[in-house]
Amino acid sequence: MTFLHSFRQIQQLVLLATAFCLSGCATAPQQPRFSYRLPDSSLNPPEVDSGWTDKPGWQARHWMVAAAHPLAADAGFQILQAGGSVVDAAIAVQMVLNLVEPQSSGIGGGAFLVNWDGKSVKVFDGRETAPAKASEALFQKDGKPMPFYEGVVGGHSVGVPGVLRMLELAHKHDGKLPWADLFQPAIRLAEHGFAISPRLATLLKSDKYLMLDPTARAFFYNVDGSPKTAGTILKNPELAAVLREVAQRGADAFYTGPIAHDIVAKVQMHSSNPGLLSETDMAGYQAREREALCFDYRQAHVCGPPPPSSGPLALGEIFGVLEHTPIARDKPVRNPEGSWNLSAEAVHLYSEAARLAYADRAYYAADGEMVKVPIAGLLDAAYLKQRAKLIDEWSMGTAQPGQPADMGLSNGHDQSPELPSTSQISIVDGEGHAVSMTTSIEDAFGSRQMVRGFLLNNQLTDFSFASVDSEGRPIANRVQPGKRPRSSMSPLLVFDKPTGQFIMAIGSPGGSAIINYVGKVLLGTLDWGLTIQDAIALPNFGSRNGPTELEQGRVPDSLVQALQDRGHDVRLMPQTSGLQGIMRTPQGWFGGADPRREGVAMGQ
Repeated sequence: MTFLHSFRQIQQLVLLATAFCLSGCATAPQQPRFSYRLPDSSLNPPEVDSGWTDKPGWQARHWMVAAAHPLAADAGFQILQAGGSVVDAAIAVQMVLNLVEPQSSGIGGGAFLVNWDGKSVKVFDGRETAPAKASEALFQKDGKPMPFYEGVVGGHSVGVPGVLRMLELAHKHDGKLPWADLFQPAIRLAEHGFAISPRLATLLKSDKYLMLDPTARAFFYNVDGSPKTAGTILKNPELAAVLREVAQRGADAFYTGPIAHDIVAKVQMHSSNPGLLSETDMAGYQAREREALCFDYRQAHVCGPPPPSSGPLALGEIFGVLEHTPIARDKPVRNPEGSWNLSAEAVHLYSEAARLAYADRAYYAADGEMVKVPIAGLLDAAYLKQRAKLIDEWSMGTAQPGQPADMGLSNGHDQSPELPSTSQISIVDGEGHAVSMTTSIEDAFGSRQMVRGFLLNNQLTDFSFASVDSEGRPIANRVQPGKRPRSSMSPLLVFDKPTGQFIMAIGSPGGSAIINYVGKVLLGTLDWGLTIQDAIALPNFGSRNGPTELEQGRVPDSLVQALQDRGHDVRLMPQTSGLQGIMRTPQGWFGGADPRREGVAMGQ
């Protein structure tokens, strides 16, 4: 028998066997590459929520995960330990956050993810979209903006969730472990149960709207209506079932079929505030891969998402202005007991630069697919040098928007609020690849609508409630069908400009204050030479083109007086950032977590 003859016989046998299997032969199940280990109770946050827990930072030689809850960080840790990519780890972290920090983010919301794969920066946009039936009058009554929480609570504020489509797109680009494996931690924790953290318990106690939803009330509250307390073991089998469906069938299981039907029914059937979301809106949602928005500052190259995120754009303006100031010389001083004294000159310079950037943000920033955003003009060196000349020894109070070269049509002023319930994930793997991801359902507990074990977002309230300003000019961030609302989320990756080496991942929750929270860390690390943990722990400060905001209880009266002497309208206020960051050191990686929240970093 010749070789050719025997080869053809083998071919025929293979074809017959294949045809037979296609007609009913069972395929052996793929063995999972990852087996999740349930953590012990030591990973629960401290029993007492002081609002401030001193954290030393975490050192690791090879890789690191920083997230807003220890159980979520541990899930990412185990994925990296099993050989997963930074995107794999981010997926596992997000699913666990949905379970243990439901007030902040989850599959009912949206996110931006920035990924360094060792060659290039990729940005994945999972921002929610307005329903096709939405109009500019969505949040108006008799032609006037409705009260804010009248728009938030109920179905009216729910945009098409984007998290799962975005994570699936990112996984197709940079995933290593099977998609289904990445849901194991959240599924097992949901079935096994987890202890309610002090932060979640505090928010349950203070929220006025969540118990109005019967599903949420049955899950988060006792029979007598009292909120479940810290340490109570909470199980979520409904969420586990949803995650198992998505693990097996991909994001389509969420965007079409029974899950999508239940989401839409929840939105449309709200008794007092029904929304416009449809199953067609759900099925048609698309995540975007976008070109990163990058800017240079000193010896750093900083990259993040472009509009509809306004964060990196505003930060590019802030630091483009600060380049023309001596702010680097005004390093804060650490007191013997560990607190920090900020220089009045530094706070003045930063706050004035922020005023200028926030003025432009309110005027120009919106969904770049539907509105011309003059990014190049706003980041132009000559434009920023001219804006820097507006800063002098006296506070300008309220800045006016500038006129960049490519501004296009005249816009109206938008002062729409953006609320602070969000979460940040920062991850670096053993190859030096990195992810910075900011994820949100917008307000605490979102729209206060719970379905199948998860909460739905209220992201549509990030649009301007007014469609035109007082002069009749159209507002760039007005509601339009299919549009993505403006965001301040600022997940950043930072590189050394001379060498191109990745050096830092950073981001924060905090609504429209995110920009200043992240800006503080860039200033602390790049100009003042602080560790990322010390930069995170600095008192929060800045302006959103209104009062100069200082973190209540963390600055001396002398700083307040010094700023008032320069004409600042100073407001002392709680500023609960949730910064999570990782920075390169000669020994490997150093992770920082915000002492104002429950987050940690873990590495090896």
